[in-house]
Amino acid sequence: MLGSQKNRTGLRAGALLAVSALALTACGNDGGDGGSATEGGDGAESYSIGVSQFLSHPSLDAARAGFEERIEESGLDITLDVQNAQGDQATANTIAGSFASGDHDLVLAIATPSAQTAAQAITDIPVLFTAVTDPVSANLVESNEAPGGNVTGTSDANPVLEQLTLLTELDPEAQTVGIVYSSGEVNSEVQVEWAKEAAEELGLEIVEATVSNSSEVQQAANSLSDVDALYVPTDNAVVSALETLIGVAQDRQIPLIPAEGDSVERGGVATYGLSYDQLGAQTADMALRILTEGADPATMPVETQTEPELYVNPAAAEAMGVEIPQSMIDEADHVVGQE
Repeated sequence: MLGSQKNRTGLRAGALLAVSALALTACGNDGGDGGSATEGGDGAESYSIGVSQFLSHPSLDAARAGFEERIEESGLDITLDVQNAQGDQATANTIAGSFASGDHDLVLAIATPSAQTAAQAITDIPVLFTAVTDPVSANLVESNEAPGGNVTGTSDANPVLEQLTLLTELDPEAQTVGIVYSSGEVNSEVQVEWAKEAAEELGLEIVEATVSNSSEVQQAANSLSDVDALYVPTDNAVVSALETLIGVAQDRQIPLIPAEGDSVERGGVATYGLSYDQLGAQTADMALRILTEGADPATMPVETQTEPELYVNPAAAEAMGVEIPQSMIDEADHVVGQE
């Protein structure tokens, strides 16, 4: 599934020649011990990567874990300085500023808000992003094919049409779909537009409710009292409060279709989704090409996963009064929520 499998194989082979050591620093460290592409005592290069994660929820945590695991697998001497803004934009700005004045060789930004602040603050070293839906709309790159600056990475753009098509198979009589999303996230606004386009093609109507933070999700969901289903985009604030929406869907006996597989495992009914763990690993492959081969972010296209997998959760469907067709279960790559 990963677009850079061939490059990754070569990097692993090369990494066997290096003495391996990996230091994962705790949040709050300045990352200075790693240096900037310094030479270790044994003559091997050492590198330092600053990691800025906007907040913690399963998808973003999985992207970070996939990145860390692939970096460790490389066998190279790489120090990771991991920082988490815990959903606070001011903290994300502070992290970006500290990385800009620090001594890192590369910065990874996880989620659109962290990527935007990092791109604005850091101009003299490579910046990679992951878990960003539309890098162009977020003003991170000039185009996905030719980023044009020091910023590139991996997109978690999701197949909205295919996801809403699942809804029509689960509930052929559904007419309206409610979406709760953050009005301040470009990532989310883009997905809502995609959903509107897909809904028009499928004969559905989208009903919107916006929030500014996760504490408003319950009220927003309650305002969508007449919808036949709920769709959850990869919105950081909303996904962090996913259980709230799951409870609403169960109370109203309507299906909830999330935009990624982790949310199906948490209680959504079904989706075509990508693996954030694999997305993080794919981003690490890009980082390794930059650090060890001198690859230029300006000419490294934004990468995506091109083969989303079908996730279904029969237990969640039952709790929401929905029956998943056996044909869909048979087709699924992942059947979750069962013993």
